[in-house]
Order: sequence, then structure tokens, then C-alpha cells
Amino acid sequence: QVQLEESGGGLVQPGGSLRLSCAASGTIYSISFMGWYRQAPGKQRELVGLITNGGNTNYADSVKGRFTIARGNGEKTVNLQMDSLKAEDTADYYCIASAKTSSRASAELFWGQGTQVTVSS
Repeated sequence: QVQLEESGGGLVQPGGSLRLSCAASGTIYSISFMGWYRQAPGKQRELVGLITNGGNTNYADSVKGRFTIARGNGEKTVNLQMDSLKAEDTADYYCIASAKTSSRASAELFWGQGTQVTVSS
């Protein structure tokens, strides 16, 4: 199994910045991409962005130009730098990873437990 551990959530004022980190551990043969989803109260979960093992990134329109996804130290970590935060960015943020646990296994999508981000004055 693959475990994803997030860190870095908290309370920040509008216009501020916050950085989330996610580290994957466990039985990992390969990771094809990592990224972040979020779910605001009363809303559906939405993809924030992801980064492939080749370094390609993709972002939701709502965060383009404000959020940046990058690999951390090693291919098993990913960071989400969030700048110019707005109240509507308030949500639980979940790390995801598409990973294989062996060379013969199919890729699975793994989820972290989530970390809360609140943007409020």
C-alpha cells in the first residue's frame, strides 16, 4: 500500500500565502503523477492541479497564476505553493498519487487524509 502524508494547512488572511507538502511512503514501485484535490464545504471535490513524473503540470482555471505545484526533495514528494489566496480557496486539500506497488501491478490512485486550509480575515 501507499501512504500519503500532507502537511502545511492552516489559517491565512486573504492575499496571503501558504505551502502544502505531501510525502508518499510504503510499497512504491513507481509514481506517474502526484497532485492535489480540494473540497469546500457543501461543494464537490475538484482537482486543483497535478504534476507528472516528467515535470508537466496542469491546473484548474480557478488557481492558474496563483498556485504552483512542484516536486519536493525526490520523486515521492510534492508541494503546492498557494499565493494570493482568496476566501473561496477555503477547503480541505487532499494529496493524490497515481502509483504502482510492483512492476506487474496496475496503477492505482491513492489519497491522503486531507489538510484544512482556511482563508479568512
